[in-house]
Amino acid sequence: MKESAVVLANDKFMTSNGKTAHGLVRGSDRFRVTAIVDPGLAGHDAGEMLDGRPADIPIVADLDEAIALEDSPPKWCIIGIATHGGRLPPELHTLVLEAVDKGLGIVNGLHDATSDDAEIAAAARARGVELIDLRKAKPRHEMHFWEGDVYDVRAPRLAVLGTDCALGKRTTTRIIVQAMNRAGVRTEMIYTGQTGWMQGARYGIVFDSIVNDFVSGELEHAIVSCDREVEPDLMVIEGQSSLRNPSGPCGAEMLLSAAARGVVLHHAPGREFLEGYESMGLRVPSLESEIELIRYYDSEAIAVTLNSNGCTPEQLDRLRTEYRDKLGIPVVEPLTEGVEALVPAIRGFIERERKRDAA
Repeated sequence: MKESAVVLANDKFMTSNGKTAHGLVRGSDRFRVTAIVDPGLAGHDAGEMLDGRPADIPIVADLDEAIALEDSPPKWCIIGIATHGGRLPPELHTLVLEAVDKGLGIVNGLHDATSDDAEIAAAARARGVELIDLRKAKPRHEMHFWEGDVYDVRAPRLAVLGTDCALGKRTTTRIIVQAMNRAGVRTEMIYTGQTGWMQGARYGIVFDSIVNDFVSGELEHAIVSCDREVEPDLMVIEGQSSLRNPSGPCGAEMLLSAAARGVVLHHAPGREFLEGYESMGLRVPSLESEIELIRYYDSEAIAVTLNSNGCTPEQLDRLRTEYRDKLGIPVVEPLTEGVEALVPAIRGFIERERKRDAA
């Protein structure tokens, strides 16, 4: 049964910093979100604000209003924003303390662990509530090195990678997993971020919490565990950061350590520069060059998905057609179109992988 939770958005819900809250509004198998706390948007439905579709999740001004919405108070208060450097800013610290004092446990995806904060930890002990810090590293002796066992995994792996950060890779991954399962292909998501865990994915890692020496091994362990325990037909791996963002290049781990031979490449055609580095003139790489880079890893881009921010509907339609004609692979905008058009391409990828393994 899902546990009830309110989500702190801290006036960041309608920004890219609110992506954890966005994921929880779009769906979670772990939590039932009862409210988003964001004073500037109070009175609106979170789904309507985010995607233009009601989600029956009200945005409220404060925790008191959130708690008063239901007969029983929520069990959890989730920090729903990503801050620069994963820090817990003073205003958010105050809200977390308030939530603990009201008897709510805390689910935190920031680098600053609430359990390491003397004031919050003491308040949690006094109220008897739990603090879950998803980016707090587990003991080194519990971590895994890469062993090569991934090569014995039966299920093909498809990675959702991006041309930049904060594009919607996790959301796209989740949409693909749901579509493939509806199509009768038993598919599991391998999460790599804290929001994936919050949404209820069963297998994965919190990439940002792991010392580099263990990233490949922890990723392999999650994939091997998934394959042995549930034997899916397909695994879809959530990408992190982007292939060539210098602040956090990421993708080789999915293509090499996880042996993902297929890629869905997520791209924002309306974004000229890498997010946060506009003043430095760091441009988003072209789709063609990213697809070529993926080929060098002995993998293939089987589809492109688009983030429509910064594009008019007319521009998006034109670009979608241009990309399809130029690249020769399916191109969709998953939030508005869904990804059913990708199902045949993914089935073809699975079949190619089965033949490859049998050879």
